[in-house]
Amino acid sequence: MNDVYLRLAHLNVGYNKHVVVSDVNIDIKKGEIIAMIGPNGAGKSTILKSIARDLEIISGEVFVDGKNLNDYSYKELSTKMAVILTDRIKVELMTCRDIVATGRYPYTGRLGILSQEDEQKVTEALETVHAADIAYKDFNEISDGQKQRILLARAICQDPELILLDEPTSFLDVKHKLELLSILTKMARRKNITVITSLHEIDLAEKVADRIVTVKGNDVFRFGTPKEVFEEETIRNLYEIDNGFFDPLFGNIELAKASGDTPKVFVIAGGGSGIPIYRDLQRDNIPFATGILYKNDLDYRLARLLATDVITEKSYETISDAVFEKAAALMLSCEEIIWANPEMGAINRRLEDLLRLAKESGKLKESI
Repeated sequence: MNDVYLRLAHLNVGYNKHVVVSDVNIDIKKGEIIAMIGPNGAGKSTILKSIARDLEIISGEVFVDGKNLNDYSYKELSTKMAVILTDRIKVELMTCRDIVATGRYPYTGRLGILSQEDEQKVTEALETVHAADIAYKDFNEISDGQKQRILLARAICQDPELILLDEPTSFLDVKHKLELLSILTKMARRKNITVITSLHEIDLAEKVADRIVTVKGNDVFRFGTPKEVFEEETIRNLYEIDNGFFDPLFGNIELAKASGDTPKVFVIAGGGSGIPIYRDLQRDNIPFATGILYKNDLDYRLARLLATDVITEKSYETISDAVFEKAAALMLSCEEIIWANPEMGAINRRLEDLLRLAKESGKLKESI
C-alpha cells in the first residue's frame, strides 16, 4: 500500500483541446479505493476517460505502475487496467458468459480461443459477482443491476491491477447499489486492486472509499480521506448548496428548515425520538423548537439543521435550572407542544417537569 501505483502529474483533460479540468496532481497507492465526487459536468468522467485513453490527454502525464501511460501498447494496458464506463454496450446474440469471457481476450492468441484456464477464470468471475445463475441468459434481456454485475465480472476476468468505473451505481436501486459496491470493495481488498470510481451518491462514497477526489469546475477541489473531505462547508461549496444541508457524520442530505424565525411548535425529545417529528414538521413547513438535548444526542444532529431553536445541556450532565427555565419559557411561548416520548434516565429526568408544564398549559398535543 505504500508504493504509488497511479500518478497524475500536471494533468489537463478535456475535449477538442478545450480544458475541462486542469493541473490535476494526485498520487494513488496500490490497493486504494478512490471515489470521485462533484457536480454533474464537473469533469469526473473526463478524467476517467483520459486515464483509460478513451480521450487524448491535452497536457501533463499519467504513470501506471511507474510507466508512462503512452508507453503501453493497448494489449499491455488491457492486462493492467479494466474499464467500466456509463456508456451502454450494444451486443447481439451474446450470453452473459460470452460478455465476461471477453475479459480474457488480452491473454488469448489471435483467434481468441479461450484455454481451460481462461474458462475457469470466467466461471470464477461470475461466481464472485453472484451471477452464475444467469451465465447463459441473453445479456440484452437481464436487468440493469445484473448487467452491472456482468460488466464487473468482465473486469475481474481481465486480472487487472487497476479498475476504472464511471457511475457504476447509476440506474440501480438501493439493494443493487449496496450489492455492487460490496462485491467491488471485497474483491479489491482480497486482490489488492486499485479502484477509481465516480459516484453521484456522496453518502456511499464516504463509506466505500479510502480517499476522495472532489472535482469542481476547472480544478480538483479537494483530495483526502473521507474524514478530511466530508465537512459541511466543503460539501456545501462543492455542490453550491443553498437550499439544504449535508450531515457528514451520518452522510445525510437534508432539505432546508421551515421558513420563519419564530417557532410555532416545541418538541420535547431526546435519544432519536424527535427525528420523525422533526421531518414531519419540516415537510409541513412548520417552524419548530426542541429540547432539552445533549450535543451527542441523535436528535441534536438533525435538530441543529431543521429547528429554529435548540435548547441544549452539556453532555452527560443533569439539566441545570438555567437551561430548564430557558426551555420552559420557549416551550410555553409556542402554539403547540409535542411530547416525543423520549427515553428517560437520571440525567434528563427533568423532561418530566417540562411535560407537566406542557399539560398544564393546555398546548400539549397527543403523545407520539
